[in-house]
Amino acid sequence: MSTDFSIRPVGIPAPAQIVTTSNTAANDAVQTDLPASQTVAAGNAAAPARNDLPSSENVSRQVVFDQAAASFVFQVLNEKTDAVVNQFPDEAMLRRRAYFHAQDLKSEPSRPLNTDLSA
Repeated sequence: MSTDFSIRPVGIPAPAQIVTTSNTAANDAVQTDLPASQTVAAGNAAAPARNDLPSSENVSRQVVFDQAAASFVFQVLNEKTDAVVNQFPDEAMLRRRAYFHAQDLKSEPSRPLNTDLSA
């Protein structure tokens, strides 16, 4: 990719600028030897990663349809209090979708209902 923004015909290569950086800070840095307790190592690849909720939480999942936003809402509820723990999309997104859905309904011309079934 060229560093200039001039338009060139297809097939003619643009000159490439070679940029050299001085790496004196890295060359003059003090070598670090950390004790084993402070080093960072790769995790155990044999243990699979889990992304589910802990089983100690009493939660239930439900899907509802928000008519104002014309979209499905996925919710995680606390079974004891019926409070929403997590939901997708969030409230701000639903309000935005509801607004744009209402704008779309207003901008559509009203059409008479076709009741003629003989066609």
